[in-house]
Amino acid sequence: MRTLKYMLFSGILLIASSCAKQVDYSQAITDGQYISEAQDRITEVIIHDIFSPPVAARIYTYASLAAYEVAASVDPNYLSLMGQLNGSEKVTFTPSEKVYPPLASLAAYYYVGTGLIFSEDMMNEHRDATFAALKEKGIPDDVFEASIAFGKEVGDVIKAYSSKDNYHQSRSFPKFTVTADEGTWQPTPPAYMEAIEPHWSKIRTFVLDSASQFRPLPPPPFSTEPGSEFYKVAKEVYDMDRSATQEQKDIALFWDCNPYKMNVKGHVMFAEKKITPGGHWMSIAAIASKAAGKDWKGIAEVFAMTGISLNEAFISCWEEKYRSNLIRPETYINQHIDEQWVPLLQTPPFPEHTSGHSVASAASAYTLAHLFGDEFHIVDSSEVAYGLPVREYDSFTQAAEEAALSRFYGGIHYRPAIEYGITEGRDLAAFIWTKVDTKPKNVASN
Repeated sequence: MRTLKYMLFSGILLIASSCAKQVDYSQAITDGQYISEAQDRITEVIIHDIFSPPVAARIYTYASLAAYEVAASVDPNYLSLMGQLNGSEKVTFTPSEKVYPPLASLAAYYYVGTGLIFSEDMMNEHRDATFAALKEKGIPDDVFEASIAFGKEVGDVIKAYSSKDNYHQSRSFPKFTVTADEGTWQPTPPAYMEAIEPHWSKIRTFVLDSASQFRPLPPPPFSTEPGSEFYKVAKEVYDMDRSATQEQKDIALFWDCNPYKMNVKGHVMFAEKKITPGGHWMSIAAIASKAAGKDWKGIAEVFAMTGISLNEAFISCWEEKYRSNLIRPETYINQHIDEQWVPLLQTPPFPEHTSGHSVASAASAYTLAHLFGDEFHIVDSSEVAYGLPVREYDSFTQAAEEAALSRFYGGIHYRPAIEYGITEGRDLAAFIWTKVDTKPKNVASN
């Protein structure tokens, strides 16, 4: 009898001990902390690998789309984008009961993002450290494995979708041919780099009907005559540089975002790696999401739609850049106004019209205003890691307009490229939201 009582008591202790070890892991991932950190790592890798602004936007978009599709698969308040985006087919993802959705979403982001970069080890190291930290929060091994597997399942669909956007084919397209025609783009000092991504207009759009759908107004007719409109816009850039205030210079440097900036010391030339324009706006998207208290699903939506807006902006802008093939201010001013003049910012290696930062900023700001409301105070710390201070804005539109003007202050764009670029970006982003829905009718953003 005593033995039976002992066995019963031991069994009760064993059950109690087992129950005590079970940890509620449902709150291990609630907000956007982990995906924001994963995005920060992607940005570091993009800088390290020196991806161009258009390619960087593509990387952000597909990784974010994978994370978002996991969210849409488990929450009826979010609509799948597959079947809505150009060239995509509607897919129904059904996670098992073992899947912890926020972990699966994060896994999908890492899986797709890592497949789009060169330095995979950098991304894998970050992923492994993040997953180890999450395991410490009590997520069981079987749940972990099921979640990673589901993230990969979704990621494989997004990878297959990305493989058909013409990117890989474009890697073997011919290089851009520089001509001696008057008024056309020429490589600029100090590196005299070849033109970047001249065939980007051939990349499949996510939403736009074509790369030329929102083709902007043309620049003024080229002329070297002092009284001509073109001479005036070039002289305006020159005069701006000579009279710029410290605040205007600070704005130009804050929004430089040139991943190709080269430094020259004697006979040595080395790159100064910087965040891309898209990277800056994806950072603003993360900052706004945190300030608004977005959960993991909400931030996945913000990242996916901001990425899509950026991607369409660069395709549209690059179509015009290589169609108009316009000479940069630095080249024109050196040839016709002041041969010793050097702009505050280093001229990036592609034609002038329109301003990529203007188009991308206006498109991103429109989408973020759609998701958060435009009157949203932003404490933009995106450039702190690169030695620049915080700047603050009272709306996304204000930030975008400053970003656009920074190109004029920096001496790398004529004013028409900025003004027409803003219109181009806003119009294409507005179109995106007429074609794509992330929420069922009458459901507000979380």
